[in-house]
Amino acid sequence: MNCLPPYNSASCWNEDLASPFRYWKIRDYAHAYRSQFVTPSMVAEKIISVIEEFNKKDPPMPLLISFDAEEVRKQAAASTKRFEEGSSISILDGIFIAIKDDIDLYPHPSKGGTTWMHEVRPVEEDAVSVSRLRSCGVIFVGKANMHEFGMGTTGNNPNYGTTRNPHAVDRYTGGSSSGPAAIVASGLCSAALGTDGGGSIRIPSSLCGVVGLKTTYGRTNIKGSLYDYGTVEVIGPIASSVEDVMLVYAAILGSNPANRISLNPSPPCLPNLSSCDNADALGSLRLGKYTAWFNDVQSTDVSDTCEDMLNLLSKTHGCEMVEIVIPEMQEMRTAHLLSIGSEFIHSLIPDIEDGKGVRLSYDSRTNVALFRSFIASDYIAAQCLRRRLMYHHMEIFKKVDVIVTPTTGMTAPKIPSGALSYGETNLQVTGYLMRFIIAANLLGFPAISIPVGYDKHGLPIGLQLISRPWGEATLLRLASAVEELYAKPKKRPASFYDVLKTK
Repeated sequence: MNCLPPYNSASCWNEDLASPFRYWKIRDYAHAYRSQFVTPSMVAEKIISVIEEFNKKDPPMPLLISFDAEEVRKQAAASTKRFEEGSSISILDGIFIAIKDDIDLYPHPSKGGTTWMHEVRPVEEDAVSVSRLRSCGVIFVGKANMHEFGMGTTGNNPNYGTTRNPHAVDRYTGGSSSGPAAIVASGLCSAALGTDGGGSIRIPSSLCGVVGLKTTYGRTNIKGSLYDYGTVEVIGPIASSVEDVMLVYAAILGSNPANRISLNPSPPCLPNLSSCDNADALGSLRLGKYTAWFNDVQSTDVSDTCEDMLNLLSKTHGCEMVEIVIPEMQEMRTAHLLSIGSEFIHSLIPDIEDGKGVRLSYDSRTNVALFRSFIASDYIAAQCLRRRLMYHHMEIFKKVDVIVTPTTGMTAPKIPSGALSYGETNLQVTGYLMRFIIAANLLGFPAISIPVGYDKHGLPIGLQLISRPWGEATLLRLASAVEELYAKPKKRPASFYDVLKTK
């Protein structure tokens, strides 16, 4: 909390109807609870009614796969009692958070977006990150929808229904953390936890107009995730603001003891955004831009909007722009595919051979068939490439502090009507959505997506910042500056629910 600027309740609770749209922040909820404007139980009832409304839509477009209204009421009642007694646990007490369906949240099942994973893997306790949030008094609304097994970039899920983009319901949210991004963008939750093994936090955050942080590999403990065996996946927060991402990140960070030995992480720290020295720190930053890559997008709306923000950063804070070249990018994509595919299929083979594979959606079966074709020598070659690519990137980080790119090469794609029942494989869309995100996963770097504008259709555009290992504080400081510099009013999503105001 000491890292954040002073909270100005007067400006946040302005009743002027002409005020521009803004999301409620975690500190807004905390202030409302302490001031007895509203209680967690009152907010819970609003959220429950909206979620039940979503579940009745035709075609279905659920934000959550697993939801228990009585469990939410129970958690909210306990938080309400703590506030009434003046014994709230933390700034996160009474804050509503959704958990992606591949992260354990007891007693909910972890299905990973499938129809059967809970049958072979029962949930007996919270994931480590969830446990840390629970100890802060967080209220969990349930398990958020996702692309089946996280093996897609759109968020399409024919098993439970496809979550829609709050800015345009005929568009995808992006994936695989589709539910977490959409539930935050719609205003129902202050934050959500997602997983990111191939852009799965950053892609939907960009497409839905919210902030998504992919931490350094090993910075947060992934125990209790369906994929806690791999080398590319992390658990990270999604929220409507950099401030709220910082608060959730601060609550969940902490490495697995084994990772502390093998990865040697630097001590975790946060940027001091309340300090007057913040501007001086920004002025010393060198931002790396690979122009040919930066402009490799479907629409110039994306590259132009991101370019405008970089120019504003340079003009306002004096950040130095450095032209860089990132070599062997196609090799990097191949190494990532081999790594994540081999690690995924290794854990899934027993269940596939036991007959569960036929219960996967068609696009998941396509991916499984590809992954099963990989052999040990392919995986070894990918790791050799990984080491070589790490060398290339660490040489770049001698010249720059942060690499900047658009988060995605396109804004939210339309949902083909035929894709809702059977799923979809569209490699061109996948290529655009994953264009800029691979390095952070394959090489374990921290990265963050921040909304910086909209295209001509009113769809959100995200800017991505990538830093060297353990550089989260630098990313959060710069992301906060980007957020402040975006002077245009945010666009109120078409599907937005104000659950904090009582009127």
